[in-house]
Amino acid sequence: MQRVWYVAYGSNLALNRFRCYLSGGRPEGGARVYPGCRDRSDPEAMAGVEVPGGLVFAGTSKVWGGGSAFYDASADGTVAGRAYLLTPDQLGDVAAQEMRREPGGEFAVDLAGLLPVVDSLHTMGPGRYETVARLGERDGVPMFTVTHGTVTDLEPSAPTAPYLQWIATGLVEAHGWGIDRVVEYLHAAPGVGLGWTPGALRSVLDGDAGRG
Repeated sequence: MQRVWYVAYGSNLALNRFRCYLSGGRPEGGARVYPGCRDRSDPEAMAGVEVPGGLVFAGTSKVWGGGSAFYDASADGTVAGRAYLLTPDQLGDVAAQEMRREPGGEFAVDLAGLLPVVDSLHTMGPGRYETVARLGERDGVPMFTVTHGTVTDLEPSAPTAPYLQWIATGLVEAHGWGIDRVVEYLHAAPGVGLGWTPGALRSVLDGDAGRG
């Protein structure tokens, strides 16, 4: 397996935010500096994709404060994602950084090595992003994302404005959506309505969804 698609569905939808995982740095509005991957190259290709499942916001992000985005494979519906063509090692390093582990460390190496045998879900641990989900193929290359193993057990919680702004930016970049569709999509996700009305969402996203 020479290349894989990593499918982002949260703030990594936005290329400039995702580059913090690849080449290191701190995203605007975030509280963490990322070390970056061992291979700091940009993705070889990118594409907007839609996959079956649901988007959920839950827990408390140490980077953004407020709910983090999770992919729920068991939910009815469609998740708007952005697929990045990476090496397996890059995907391992991205997932390791999600869990504040070292790029190139044991977790990263183990995850990259198990990708060829993941056919649906594979849980490596109880952490927020320690479950690998295979999402089919694109152009003959497998697509993967990372999420929580038991998303339905998490308590939904409202995400913060900076986090939502990055997600909105990515939805515009990857799918060309207008603000109305972005607001409708995000407000439908469990957790968002706990802290945001559609009007409040629009107020923080309108004019900001072109950032980056």
